[in-house]
Amino acid sequence: MPQSVIGRFAPTPSGRLHLGNVLCAMLAYLSARSQGGRFLLRIEDLDIPRCPASLSQAAMDDLTALGFTWDEPPLYQSQRSEIYRQALHCLTEQGYTYPCFCTRAQLMASVAPNLGDTVVVYPGTCRNLTGAEAAEKAKTRTPAIRLRVPDETITFTDRLYGVQRENLARDCGDFILRRSDGLYGYQLAVVVDDALSGVTEVVRGRDILSATPRQIYLQRLLEYDTPSYLHIPLLMDGEGRRLAKRDRDMDMTALLKRFTPEEILGRLAYAAGLQQEIRPATLEELIPMYDPAKLPKDDLRLKGFDETTAFSPSFFFRPEML
Repeated sequence: MPQSVIGRFAPTPSGRLHLGNVLCAMLAYLSARSQGGRFLLRIEDLDIPRCPASLSQAAMDDLTALGFTWDEPPLYQSQRSEIYRQALHCLTEQGYTYPCFCTRAQLMASVAPNLGDTVVVYPGTCRNLTGAEAAEKAKTRTPAIRLRVPDETITFTDRLYGVQRENLARDCGDFILRRSDGLYGYQLAVVVDDALSGVTEVVRGRDILSATPRQIYLQRLLEYDTPSYLHIPLLMDGEGRRLAKRDRDMDMTALLKRFTPEEILGRLAYAAGLQQEIRPATLEELIPMYDPAKLPKDDLRLKGFDETTAFSPSFFFRPEML
């Protein structure tokens, strides 16, 4: 009997949802529902100081206003520390982890100037510390916990971008599973939560594409199944910059005051290639239109969206229209 499809949307409530978040939620929802599957909501509020409960509730209110429904109560990562602790303990017992005492300043100083300051491949400074050396360092600094990665290339096929490869040792290095402040890392939490929730497909922004091999490696170590992955293009503003929660005029607080949910969804569906014209649509109306083959690989650019914009084709431009 074929496995039922379970999809999910997992926002980080560090600000109000913006259009890029809604695009991701919409495509994840349509993918699951078009296959007769279930749809889950996970609130990724691991960093509690940055993710207050009020923003978690606001995200759910926005999704509800747009017509989203989910098949189980929302899962909150802030309530699952013990589950992550158990997974980390399992990895540590098998010798896959080690304590790391490096500061961010030390890591940045180790990066070659031509690599820039956005991607740091951990050089393995603390990888081979003896027990005595680690104990001495622990007297003055609480360590982070890193996962040892092998010199191995992980290969997987993304449902939109095709075959992807990443050498763990060269392209990312040993990565953090628990921070020095005690908060669990994104890679560990997302892998554990997807597996224990039975998620079979992950639809998310292409900015997470490079993290997928790390998650697949963790899944193997924890003996979890690997879901299918479909990474979608990002939604950009008129200047070609990725939308962010700091773009307050693009968040749902502002948009739902000026546009109906159907207008917002219809424009996103047009931008994603699901509709051939801009017209209002509900999520239910879009389900039969969903086809991953229609999705563009190039990022989507949003133009002409300001306080005076009316409902018109100038709101969204597909890449071929720029």
